[in-house]
Amino acid sequence: MQGIKDFFSFLNNQLLKMEWLDNIVSLLLREVFKLDQTSMLYKSLSFFIYDVIKIFILLATLIFIASYIQSYFSPERTRKILSKHKGIGANTIGALLGTVTPFCSCSSIPIFIGFTKAGLPLGVTFSFLISSPLVDLASVILLASIFNWKIAIAYVVVGLIIAIIGGTLISIFKMEKYVESFVMENIDPSQIDNIEYKMSRKERVKYGFDQVKEIIHKVWIYILIGVGIGALIHGFIPENWIMSVLGDKNIFSVIIATIMGIPMYADIFGTLPIAEALVSKGVGIGTVLAFMMAVTALSLPSIIMLKKVVKTKLLVTFVSIVTIGIIIMGYLFNGFSYLFI
Repeated sequence: MQGIKDFFSFLNNQLLKMEWLDNIVSLLLREVFKLDQTSMLYKSLSFFIYDVIKIFILLATLIFIASYIQSYFSPERTRKILSKHKGIGANTIGALLGTVTPFCSCSSIPIFIGFTKAGLPLGVTFSFLISSPLVDLASVILLASIFNWKIAIAYVVVGLIIAIIGGTLISIFKMEKYVESFVMENIDPSQIDNIEYKMSRKERVKYGFDQVKEIIHKVWIYILIGVGIGALIHGFIPENWIMSVLGDKNIFSVIIATIMGIPMYADIFGTLPIAEALVSKGVGIGTVLAFMMAVTALSLPSIIMLKKVVKTKLLVTFVSIVTIGIIIMGYLFNGFSYLFI
């Protein structure tokens, strides 16, 4: 049994955490560039080079796998699946289907409009809208590569719970009247092509590679910015300053982290390096996850886009539900962090 455990630990360290890459980067900076391991420049450069290479390797691999799986769930097929369920079960299916769509919050909104036009319950579409940018298959692996599997799985579970509760509450509040009229006008069924095109294996592989190129083209700059910020935090910003703002002794740390995340626009791939750097400085795991969730689910650009299709009362309700859910999650994670670290 111990041998099996050691084998999987080895695979986790070498394939996900890429310890071999960390060793190469450290050797390069020490032996070629003659940098002192204790210097701030060494800490920042090693963090930046290692994280950039690791994230792009994992991202390309995971986007391909996620896209290949997602090729079986076209918007039309997803709509058909959701239309067969009602109540909290439908919200649960909507949230789960959101996990197989590698979209950021802004690109999820056109899907949300399409589902609403197709006559799906508003609460179900909101469950999808919340979970799609917040949780996806790639995020699980990347979280595990930086933190551990307990945190990765807990993040996904909490993200799904927030999506399910958020969509259920919007259903209970019966807020359909606060969606702009052009969205609520159902498409004429005769105009919907119900014949779903089935891809061959070769086409699915091509679709996977195309998605890798398209998504990396969209997010590479945010990854570099995120890793750059993380490197600065890791190497140059004093730990006592960070802890005074986001440390456990500040009772408002989770709230501050959530508010800080909302104006930013990035996906989970760009926020992970910042999260990694904050954790290394001693910031609570709940505070860090709250920041990540706020960036991915409540980014200001996505809120602006959503405002074009829903009225103010529904927008405020959506933002309030998700914000409160993230803050509660943050404090719970901080309170029970001993279970995850």
